[in-house]
Amino acid sequence: MLKSIKISTICLVLFASVATGCAAERAGLKSVGFAIQVGAFSDVRNAERMTKKLQEQGIEAFYFKRENGIYAVRFGDFEHREQARLTALKLLKSRTITKDYFIAAPQRDIAVATRQPSLEKAPEPSLSKPPKVKKRETQPPRRDRSDMGGIAARTAERFVGIPYRWGGDTVVDGMDCSGFVRAVYNLCGVNIPRTSRDQYRVGDVIGKDELKDGDLVFFGASVDEISHVGIFVGNGRFVHAPRRGDDIKISTLDDPYFVKRFVGAKRYF
Repeated sequence: MLKSIKISTICLVLFASVATGCAAERAGLKSVGFAIQVGAFSDVRNAERMTKKLQEQGIEAFYFKRENGIYAVRFGDFEHREQARLTALKLLKSRTITKDYFIAAPQRDIAVATRQPSLEKAPEPSLSKPPKVKKRETQPPRRDRSDMGGIAARTAERFVGIPYRWGGDTVVDGMDCSGFVRAVYNLCGVNIPRTSRDQYRVGDVIGKDELKDGDLVFFGASVDEISHVGIFVGNGRFVHAPRRGDDIKISTLDDPYFVKRFVGAKRYF
């Protein structure tokens, strides 16, 4: 009994210090480590090409639309920043990525993950003015679990309209809908399984009438034959990648097609 109380206390402390930490542990998941972000593409096709280039080397990469409308590519889950930096330098040397890259630290919230990054480049020397003293950055406000669900939902909505072509002869073949969901959660700092079936095996079971922003909704013939997944964004709607080559879109749970195939929902935050 005493041991159980200690474990519960530890989990509460972790949740207080890292918004996604305890939630991830509770759901049987793990937090995302350091990642590499590269590119500032105004044309989604350029982001797609960069992603495919990485995938052809066996790297699980994804592209996404940032708040400013610019597309970026992200990949990797490194325990230490130096591991991420050395990997980026190796890819830079092979001309797989551009010279401007950003090492994304483990995220406490999506606001950090999608803000305008400062790129890891050597500063230009100045002969006329002394270098400015860099202001000390303040830590972003920590999010509670309900905030994280909303952040995941708003992030998913930013993918709407993006042509979804993350498949074919790459390492993410056959992962269209689940790959999209995985990308959104990755940006939120949580690493979920690759396939929709495995995603359904983790997280907390919730009823259809309990759905909140950021929850995952699953569809298929049965719990053993799940074939589709989306992210709930409120008002009976969810964002999903319908099929390879189609745009990511919003659909409603009361659509007869999805009513018939609805299997269940899970919560991870």
